[in-house]
Amino acid sequence: MKSASLKVHGKDTGIKVSVTQTMRERMLGLLGRESLPSDEALLLKRCGSVHTFGMRFDIDVLFLDRRERVVAIHHGVCKRRVLLNLRAAHTLEMPAGSAGGHGLAVGDHFVFEATS
Repeated sequence: MKSASLKVHGKDTGIKVSVTQTMRERMLGLLGRESLPSDEALLLKRCGSVHTFGMRFDIDVLFLDRRERVVAIHHGVCKRRVLLNLRAAHTLEMPAGSAGGHGLAVGDHFVFEATS
């Protein structure tokens, strides 16, 4: 996976993002992890639906369009859920409460700046 930092409206949010590159990475996602720090997220490229079967912690799910604008946010998604957004091209997963804590909102334009 590649790493990036998340910028919103030109400002660094301090969120470190792991960016999936392969189908295997997308399929594995956050499964098997005990937690995710509040300043980290996972970007699932070319992904408009997610599930939380097998997840050990609640997450915030942000659906992004092709231009990386937020089209929907689902806060505190618990295990055994399926989410789909037909407008989404990518999905960003964060620990529950992180989206609100960072002030992220529908309509925000994200920029993922490579860090490695």
